Amino acid sequence: MKTIKTLLGRRIREIRKANGLTQEQLAELVNIEQKHVSRIELGKNAPTVDRLDQFSKALNVPLREFFDFIHLSDQKTRARSIDEMLKELDEENQKLAYKIFTGIIRTLKDSQSSSFGNIGNRVVNQSEDSK
Repeated sequence: MKTIKTLLGRRIREIRKANGLTQEQLAELVNIEQKHVSRIELGKNAPTVDRLDQFSKALNVPLREFFDFIHLSDQKTRARSIDEMLKELDEENQKLAYKIFTGIIRTLKDSQSSSFGNIGNRVVNQSEDSK
């Protein structure tokens, strides 16, 4: 199982890349050395709360985004998380979630042999077709 430091580091890297920044650019924004950003992203160092706050502002995301890393966990943990989310829904919303989820899975399977292109549009269209 991955440590919190490792998952947090991977999540910071994921958000940094989604913002189109290099480690050097992020380091500059928060006034630290690039090697420190690297060590945090690799899970070797844990950022302080103040440093997380600086990252949050530099990357324009709320602090809680750094801790949304269930998708980086192992398969069993992800499956358990999905199961828990579904159990929180009433029956009608579970049915709707199932339709959406199966539409996404079909789209992903179809896309495995081709590019991911406009996956969002295909998923929305398939989930609307199943209504």
